[in-house]
Amino acid sequence: MATSPVHLDRPDGKGLAAGTLGLWGSTVIGLASTAPVYSLVATLGFVVLAVGAQAPIAFIVAFVPMLFIAYAYRELNNDVPDCGTTFTWGTKAFGPWVGWMGGWGVAVAGMVVLANLAQIGGIYFWALIDGIVGSTEDALLSDNVFLVTATGVVFIALMTWVSWRGIEIGERLQNVLLGIQYLALVIFVVAALWQFFAGTAPNPTPFDWAWFNPLGFTEWQGFTEAVLLALFIYWGWDTCLALNEETKDPKRIPGLAALLTCVLLLVTYVSVTLAAMMYAGLGETGTGLGNEANADDVFLAIKDGLLGPVGWVLVVAVLISAVSSTQTTILPTARGTLSMAVYRALPAKFKEVHPKYRTPSFSTIVMGVVASLYYIGMTLISDNILQDSILSLGLAIAFYYAITGYACVWYFRRELFNSTRNFFFRFLLPLAGALMLTYAFIQSAIDMYDVDYGYTVLLGIGGTFVVGVGALALGVVLMFIWFAFPRSKPFFRGESLNRDTPVLVPEEPADYLRSVDGGLV
Repeated sequence: MATSPVHLDRPDGKGLAAGTLGLWGSTVIGLASTAPVYSLVATLGFVVLAVGAQAPIAFIVAFVPMLFIAYAYRELNNDVPDCGTTFTWGTKAFGPWVGWMGGWGVAVAGMVVLANLAQIGGIYFWALIDGIVGSTEDALLSDNVFLVTATGVVFIALMTWVSWRGIEIGERLQNVLLGIQYLALVIFVVAALWQFFAGTAPNPTPFDWAWFNPLGFTEWQGFTEAVLLALFIYWGWDTCLALNEETKDPKRIPGLAALLTCVLLLVTYVSVTLAAMMYAGLGETGTGLGNEANADDVFLAIKDGLLGPVGWVLVVAVLISAVSSTQTTILPTARGTLSMAVYRALPAKFKEVHPKYRTPSFSTIVMGVVASLYYIGMTLISDNILQDSILSLGLAIAFYYAITGYACVWYFRRELFNSTRNFFFRFLLPLAGALMLTYAFIQSAIDMYDVDYGYTVLLGIGGTFVVGVGALALGVVLMFIWFAFPRSKPFFRGESLNRDTPVLVPEEPADYLRSVDGGLV
């Protein structure tokens, strides 16, 4: 049975592997994209330093705008299941200029975080080797910049190949890698609580419901800093939506997977935080979570006392978390640029799909190459600038998430008050989420402007601000450069993509799969 053509030239939509992922596969990829183990390693200590015992409620508060924006994603996806996500929805709601910048925000976030993940993967790989061979403090392989950078580039190359090779192999790989991550987290929680109840924890701290008191924050600056930090660890769930055209039910599964991912992340982060607090306490010395020396890597600081000779399990978990997320971070950006090219917002080369693996071949390879060059370039220039680019990541995240929230409200503006459901899920919650993230963007930019923020000072102001805002501003420049090319005119005139443009997605993915198997397409 052949599909009803959605587009005369492309009966299979954009050519992606329609009907491949189910709810489980989409959720696994969404979870893997957030790198749950590494995200906790990178933020837990700093959140505790900012708000102390209120860390659990800080993670919950940060979850709220993520949940609200997830509803915006779900509603827009139900109506427009396009792999361009923010680009497509922003264009349909506000026109080509806003849509293009939304797509650029997704690309910037992906490129920057790939450099970070590659570096973490390289560091932890060699830290594991250091532990095996017994390297001395003054000869640690994990401190060798060349080794770490080369290893990070290899990880990017391998995960780019996996992404290029097909969504099926990527899903199978992520099932294994995510399983290992969650096994390590379960071991961490069980061991921490076991030692707490056995009285052998270094600083056993009884559970207190006050940890969940939203009025318990003592300083507004600490509260905002903690929430902004916590926002980072939820980012990545929207990968579920970027794979919407490859699911068995493009209108239902991606949105449900995104919501399920957000809830699972909340449970994960709060559970691990509680176990860590009960085991290590909030002290400013030793293994205490309030010790600034532990903030960069809480797990590394307590792994030996917690797990003894099997402490390496946590090192492996962080390594796997970073490498796993490297692959899933490539997916949404490659599909976003594919969609942009299909609608003439980028050169036609970006819309190439591999005839056998049905992946955005050129876009995937470009993503891997650009991320590698960016990582190498930043490392050669200054590791401090690389770190500042990572700290600025929240600006790009808040930017394109907020655009999605506003796009939901404006796209459905004629039917917002037709039902109670529409009022909440297409108006109130998306708008509230977008406003929260707009505030997060503005507050982050103000904080980053300070010369004491981050690792560098550029142009007399905070280097993090220059890098973060500069990356978004570069998108404006590139947009105008593309505007000068004749191929771009249909897009910028609102002809190739507008509110009424049909989405290039097979109406019946199952039929498409059967037609492929039967050789009819």
